[in-house]
Amino acid sequence: MSDESPTEPTERVERVLDAGALRALAHPLRVQIYDILSQYGAQTASTLASMTGESSGATSYHLRALAKHDLIREVDGRGTARERWWERPRGAVSFANPEAIKTPSGRAASQVVMTEFLKRRNEQLLEFINRAMDDSDPWGESAIISTATAELTIEQLQDLGSRIQDIVNETVDKYRTQDAPGTRTVTIRTDIFPLPEQGH
Repeated sequence: MSDESPTEPTERVERVLDAGALRALAHPLRVQIYDILSQYGAQTASTLASMTGESSGATSYHLRALAKHDLIREVDGRGTARERWWERPRGAVSFANPEAIKTPSGRAASQVVMTEFLKRRNEQLLEFINRAMDDSDPWGESAIISTATAELTIEQLQDLGSRIQDIVNETVDKYRTQDAPGTRTVTIRTDIFPLPEQGH
């Protein structure tokens, strides 16, 4: 499982989080803060407090904990000593570390991070569906929520995933930092995985 942040096409290097970074991230509020920075860009402890419903003291504490493991960083030349701005470094990040899950603590941290991340994204999807049903929104009408099944070999599964990821990467590279009238932050989510075998 991975998450994308602003990047240049030539910088497409995926950071695999080590066990220490995974443990630092393995807290529901920290995952929420990290995801907000990924989706909406730089924030302060105060703006994050407003978005999460927590106190600025709590968000400030968790921001410092994330920064210790280079999961986030302070924005150069922006803010004051009292109001610091924080951002997520550019590039893709993978939460799946084969070495980390070999230990009980690494496996537990990975599970917390992935569970909280997917829980947040699922909540956003359900909120979107509820909003879309309440009014006629051209953004809602343009969204795609689609489920399909196919019988694939592992090679075909890998090929499908690679082709879809190429389209996502191309779109992110082209538009991630676009700042023009009429734009909104859009989450791009791809779920492709094998179903349990019959009888399991």
